[in-house]
Amino acid sequence: MSERPEVPINCYFQGCYNPQFEAEIEKGKALCFQYNQLSPNDRDAQHVILQKLLGKMGKEVLVTPPFWCDYGYNITVGDYFYSNHNLIITDGAKVTFGDHVFIAPNCCFTTAEHALDPEMRKAGIEIAKPITIGNNVWIGAGSTILAGVTIGDNSVIGAGSVVKKSIPANVIAVGVPCKVLRPITEEDKHRYPIFQG
Repeated sequence: MSERPEVPINCYFQGCYNPQFEAEIEKGKALCFQYNQLSPNDRDAQHVILQKLLGKMGKEVLVTPPFWCDYGYNITVGDYFYSNHNLIITDGAKVTFGDHVFIAPNCCFTTAEHALDPEMRKAGIEIAKPITIGNNVWIGAGSTILAGVTIGDNSVIGAGSVVKKSIPANVIAVGVPCKVLRPITEEDKHRYPIFQG
């Protein structure tokens, strides 16, 4: 009999084909479906559903439909959160967003990791690792944030990135796999001359 694999701290055992998990996911999907049927301009009705769906939600939260998640209640969103179309969050573990987070279209945050061994995968072995996004973070279009990642305050993730390792604060990071390109500097305040801030 093979030994049980070591699981990193802060991981949660999940299981495919688990009726209890599937029932909870069905509830989350039903609320997402209701959300996505609303007029994209019906902010009041959107707010009501998000309050039912999310674990915690700050003020001035805007999630542009369509939006899909699994459980919903594992997601915490801070103040002044904005996500554009087609945000997907598979929240088998906690997914935490700070304040002033911007998410561009077609982004995916996935806490799930399936087994690499095909027999284990067929048996439904899966773990979920939390994702943490700091304050003032901008995630570029088409980016994927993988299980266990933390992105530090003020950082920018370039479009199309696949983030599989944590990114520190105050940097621009981009690529597949995503790597730090450079720090954000005082010079970046002058990239847009029209802005006098």
